[in-house]
Amino acid sequence: MTKDQVKEVLDRALTWPLERQEDAAQLLLALEAQEGEFYRPDDDELAAIEEGLAQAKRGEFVSADEIGALLKPDGR
Repeated sequence: MTKDQVKEVLDRALTWPLERQEDAAQLLLALEAQEGEFYRPDDDELAAIEEGLAQAKRGEFVSADEIGALLKPDGR
């Protein structure tokens, strides 16, 4: 989408009913607030990531056959 297209949409939004304009503004403000944010794992997720990295450093890997078995619908 070009800047001109964005401007056209924003200009049209000014013709919408007031309640819809307010909704649009809130959505845009929420998007703006998220700009530059990164996902931050919680403590449990961080612990699982650290454990996985530790296992990899120790050379603890599952075989392709074990992964294949996990991905089969019946688990066998």
